[in-house]
Amino acid sequence: MESLIWIFREVRDPRDFNAQHDLPAMLFIALAATLCGAKSCVDIADFAAAHEAMLAEIVDLKHGAPSHDSFSRVFRLLDPDEMAKVFARFVAALREGLGLDPANGVVAVDGKRLRRGYERGRNCMPPLMVSVWDAETRLSLATRHAPDGNEVAATLAALKGLVLKGCTVIGDALHCHPAMAAEVLQTGADYALKLKGNNAPLFACAQAAFATADTRGKLNFHEESDSDHGRQERRRASVIARPTDAPTFPGLAAIARIATERTANGKLTKATHYVALSKRLSPQRALEVTRTYWSVENQLHWRLDVVFNEDDARTRKNYGPQNLAVLRRMALDILRAHPDNRSAGRKMKLAAWSKEFFFNLFAHLR
Repeated sequence: MESLIWIFREVRDPRDFNAQHDLPAMLFIALAATLCGAKSCVDIADFAAAHEAMLAEIVDLKHGAPSHDSFSRVFRLLDPDEMAKVFARFVAALREGLGLDPANGVVAVDGKRLRRGYERGRNCMPPLMVSVWDAETRLSLATRHAPDGNEVAATLAALKGLVLKGCTVIGDALHCHPAMAAEVLQTGADYALKLKGNNAPLFACAQAAFATADTRGKLNFHEESDSDHGRQERRRASVIARPTDAPTFPGLAAIARIATERTANGKLTKATHYVALSKRLSPQRALEVTRTYWSVENQLHWRLDVVFNEDDARTRKNYGPQNLAVLRRMALDILRAHPDNRSAGRKMKLAAWSKEFFFNLFAHLR
């Protein structure tokens, strides 16, 4: 707990000099409340009031438990970039405490809208959070809000300063552009970026190159099939070296093609995807990497919605939605890092019901 409080002490306080409550204490209480199921500043204030005696053993509460208005004011004013720095320090401390080596597998980048976190009249522009996700450990590496919904700029900012040597960074077609490729290479990683019509010259080149390879009939491939929940799916992956006539693209070494056939409820759907690669992979490995991308959706975004009800969070004002979103990601990492084999939702309930388990969540991180 002390290490977390020290991390929060690095945050610049946006309030006036006469603020009564200690900012690191408020941030710690908000994180603790989120771990126990709090969904809003009202919930956080109720948690603080109900557990004031216990919390006073950990942080300074000489003015008592902060009110809902106090928590709301802090999160509305706090610069999201400050919280992004907090998250980076938290991730470093968490991985060190767990004895984890730097990430060296597949790292996915993706954005997630805070669907109900908009002010009245701006429902077309809910806040957007970008995550950098370590698919191997199922822990976040970085998170950052995207000002004005600019996911590309936010992703580039989130990648800066990360050491990803040996990793493969994968993203959807939105991120298949030269600046992203260059930034990934700068971190020491390789990239696997989905390729669509938004990069028309390279996309057309990939289609033509694979058409030529198919005509020659010597294209190696790897195929997998599975069936589950009433559906059947077959996937075939092929990889070719960078075409000689490919347009300029930083570090491009190969292009993969993933062809899928899916049958559900008697209906057959076919799709073909192309992926720009900075390292030539085997067809089997290319398929593994592209499939791993969905880890960020299934293990991060889905759990934020199901466990923390993020899609229904109605905090709206100023920077409140973005800052509380960072706390939810910290809480999810803490719950996931704990060795108990209960689900994250059950751990949250147990933390609220058992003081011993609540303290154990933090003690395990040391």
